[in-house]
Amino acid sequence: MADDSTDNHRHEAEVVVIGAGLSGLAAVIALRRAGFNDVVVLEKSGRLGGTWRDNSYPGCGCDVPSVLYEYSFAPHSWSRSFADGSEILDYLDTTAVTHDAHKAIRYDTEVLSIRWQPETHRWNLQTTSGTHTARAVIVATGPWHRPRHPDIPGLDTFPGTVFHSARWNHEVDLTGQRVAVVGTGASTVQFLPEIQPKAARIDVFQSTPQWVLPKPDYPLPPGLHRFFEHHPAVRRALRSLHHWTQEAIGVPLRHPHMLQPLEALARIHLRTSVRDRALRRALTPDYRLGGRRLITSDTYYAALTRPNVRLHPTRVTTVEGSDVIGADGTRTRADIIVLATGYHIGDIPLAPHLHGTDATLAQTWADNRRAYLGTSISGYPNLFLLLGPNLLTGTTAVPTVLEAQLRYISTALNHLRTSGASALDVKPEAEAAHQQALHKALRNTVYNAAGDTGYYFGLPGINTFCWPWSTARLVKRLHAFDPKLYNWSLPLPAQAGAERDGLSASPSRRLQ
Repeated sequence: MADDSTDNHRHEAEVVVIGAGLSGLAAVIALRRAGFNDVVVLEKSGRLGGTWRDNSYPGCGCDVPSVLYEYSFAPHSWSRSFADGSEILDYLDTTAVTHDAHKAIRYDTEVLSIRWQPETHRWNLQTTSGTHTARAVIVATGPWHRPRHPDIPGLDTFPGTVFHSARWNHEVDLTGQRVAVVGTGASTVQFLPEIQPKAARIDVFQSTPQWVLPKPDYPLPPGLHRFFEHHPAVRRALRSLHHWTQEAIGVPLRHPHMLQPLEALARIHLRTSVRDRALRRALTPDYRLGGRRLITSDTYYAALTRPNVRLHPTRVTTVEGSDVIGADGTRTRADIIVLATGYHIGDIPLAPHLHGTDATLAQTWADNRRAYLGTSISGYPNLFLLLGPNLLTGTTAVPTVLEAQLRYISTALNHLRTSGASALDVKPEAEAAHQQALHKALRNTVYNAAGDTGYYFGLPGINTFCWPWSTARLVKRLHAFDPKLYNWSLPLPAQAGAERDGLSASPSRRLQ
């Protein structure tokens, strides 16, 4: 373990992981299983959990089957086919303790800046708890990190309560209140059915209708889990069935000419759930299914049909006093405004303060967020991203991607440890070739069909979220680490002297 002394507030580790969410927890466990024991996780909050800690809105839950939303090394007896957020958070807590990973986490430690030190081939991290140095850094802050707050004139003068769904205000009682919901993304789909019975009236402002598929969510009784304990092959078969079902849904997203059956299913779901023609028309998308984030629910449409809920198919343009005003002139009075306006997807708040060999990450990504296989960025030696650009799809379970990435990173660090080199940096031409192939493939998918705005797109209008091929291809590519695609740096004389002086005395802690 790293030095915990705070005498001089300096700490040294072989690998520093930033973030203790689903990604960061997976990283520390995977690295230890690969033989890297000197790993420290820096977490700015007072507890682990990441997205599942921050998102506590009513109805928050997983949108892929529970048996896929778990680490392969830590199967869990889920209570439902689609787990809710509190159960996932409990699962992360339990997994951290079971695998002794919680001891590696330094809570209430916010990273302020990261800088590559070319004279020592180490990363220097300035934090609220002192200075950390590391041979390698893994950024595990996740793509759903920073809530997106809309710029609505007058919102700051609203006399009632305003909060973002990602930072739900549990001290506010919605009972008997007039609530305005801004946005109809995945979070609204989940929390609207939960708050509808409490509020006196709910006005939902929708700028873009969503495709909503049925969600087969049902309890998983204890008896079923006891059966799985005695017949693990059956559980593996169930997991495989869910995996291939998700993959089957992903095929038409990559080949839009095959989308009609899925779109027909979604239309039938809408027609049978919403009898009112005008409401149904307002809820019907004008773009292909999959052009925006896939959403599943069996309760959202029903909530919209309740007498105390009204859908406004317009964006919010202004707030005047207690009135929320839509672009079509709609004016409604509210006591509470809930901003369900999503995240800055893929945004890394540390980017302006992450200094590589020649620039900050914000400067490097000024025109396009990019990374080789979503993992390595040219000009940032010994630094790796988890769930980086263009690694996710509308159907792939996040743990599958994480574990594939961590096998790749562990292999890279093992090469570094055994090669005699002190740094590896992906070649710019390898990164560029990957980007070219990736965006060429994306042009043929539905992910780019909704235009250059929305969930999948960065500011320049480039899809920086989606992987355009199958999950199997993703796993295969991340399984094959190729050292020839990286530049390797030998230790500098000053480093060799420092190691002779005992800065890397333990052979198990050395990357070279």
